[in-house]
Amino acid sequence: MNLSPRRRWLLFALALTASILNLVDRQIIAVLKPVIAADLGWSDNDYGTLAAWFQGAAAFAFLFTGWIVDRLGVKWANPLGVVTWSLAAIAHAWAWTMGQFILVRAALGATEAMGTPSGVKTIATIFPPHLRSTAFGLSNAVGSIGAILTPLAIPLLAALYGWRAAFVIAGLLGVVWAALWLIATRGLRFDTSVVTRTVSEGQEDVAPDYGPIVRDRRTWAIAVAKVLSDSTWWLMLFWMPDFFNRQFGLSGTALGPPLAVAYTGAAIGSIIAGSLATRLLVRGMPLNRVRKGAMLASALVVVPVPLALHAQEVWLATAILALALAGHQGFSTTLFAVISDVTPQAKVGRVTAFGAFCGNLGGMAIAKIAGVVLTAGLGYGPLFLFASVSYLLALGWIHLLLPRIRRAEPLADTNSSASPA
Repeated sequence: MNLSPRRRWLLFALALTASILNLVDRQIIAVLKPVIAADLGWSDNDYGTLAAWFQGAAAFAFLFTGWIVDRLGVKWANPLGVVTWSLAAIAHAWAWTMGQFILVRAALGATEAMGTPSGVKTIATIFPPHLRSTAFGLSNAVGSIGAILTPLAIPLLAALYGWRAAFVIAGLLGVVWAALWLIATRGLRFDTSVVTRTVSEGQEDVAPDYGPIVRDRRTWAIAVAKVLSDSTWWLMLFWMPDFFNRQFGLSGTALGPPLAVAYTGAAIGSIIAGSLATRLLVRGMPLNRVRKGAMLASALVVVPVPLALHAQEVWLATAILALALAGHQGFSTTLFAVISDVTPQAKVGRVTAFGAFCGNLGGMAIAKIAGVVLTAGLGYGPLFLFASVSYLLALGWIHLLLPRIRRAEPLADTNSSASPA
């Protein structure tokens, strides 16, 4: 497939916009939680239950969405994903009971799981190999914009039109996006010859076969680390607005600036971790030292997060949480790099999907646990204490299973669980 530079970057811009919409639709309920809870009489346990259903649905959907994207191709997988999760977001406006909210949250989680494989496959399809690293780096950084925009825009929409309208307006943006994507790709036939050839040669099956994956210790090094690290990320994503509401009485549009600053920290952490690792590797530093050093530095900046509970000023707490989110993104960026380092290329997609599945299970667990802990009146202390050590525990687990991180052999495809690779 030959794309002009102008059309390639247009499609890339649309792919980035889709990732922003994905985060916006996911985050609306967190930002508006104080308002919705007051209106519908939710307890913290109720909200934790909704977050757990969202995470559980997303986790299990990740086992299949990569296969769906490969089957449909990027031309049709992208609009299908965006439209379905946008309709799920819109459906929130007509939910009243807890059962109805559970249904729409589960639907949103399952459909939003199309976002990651669609985005990765789109970049791999529209960019030649020498431009893909740049594209992935930009995608990872720009993805945080959704988390920055949501607390700024959504409370304003809710104040003007009501919280139900905020779900509708955000969802309609996704429908418009799908129409623009179909216009932008009109007349294009995306090349799927690589997948077709690989399947015909028996090197890789597009079916979601995870048997060889779960027998490999490298997979479990990644999977357990994702459970521990992603739990803290999802804790912040779903409960940070509530923390600011409890700690400083912020709600509505007042939540926007501190949340936006905190998530800006996440974007900065991602950029720093990726660029610094590249420079160190270019200078010849050993791979194992670079990866584990980056993860250790990222884990250490999360350790002070319980101090946010003792901050007397909102911006001091914001700075502590921004640092923690920067640490998460630095750790997460490095962890995805480790997947590409230690995993044979034929298995990278499935190991990534399995890691996302496990990470979302961790998010499901922490969402429900947070609701129970807060309902019991224990506050955020136990939750932030777990967050402060979660990344150190994840790094310790990786070091236990992978004492030395080294690149997998290009043709290695062994099922042995003994190889630390």
